[in-house]
Amino acid sequence: MPSSVIHTYVYFPQTETLRITYQSGAAYDYLEVPEDIFERFRTVQSKGRFLNYVIKQKFRYRKIK
Repeated sequence: MPSSVIHTYVYFPQTETLRITYQSGAAYDYLEVPEDIFERFRTVQSKGRFLNYVIKQKFRYRKIK
């Protein structure tokens, strides 16, 4: 999963939370992300583009570090 923007990601299906750690080290939880959206994110070639145009536009988030 090489990405110039995203270092790692993990999905918590129980809470529908997608945690993204950026290359900078900053980490955010994106809240109430349905599993089908996460599955689309997981399989797209450009995760940074999907993050910017789908996830950031539709879901609340909080910075965790």
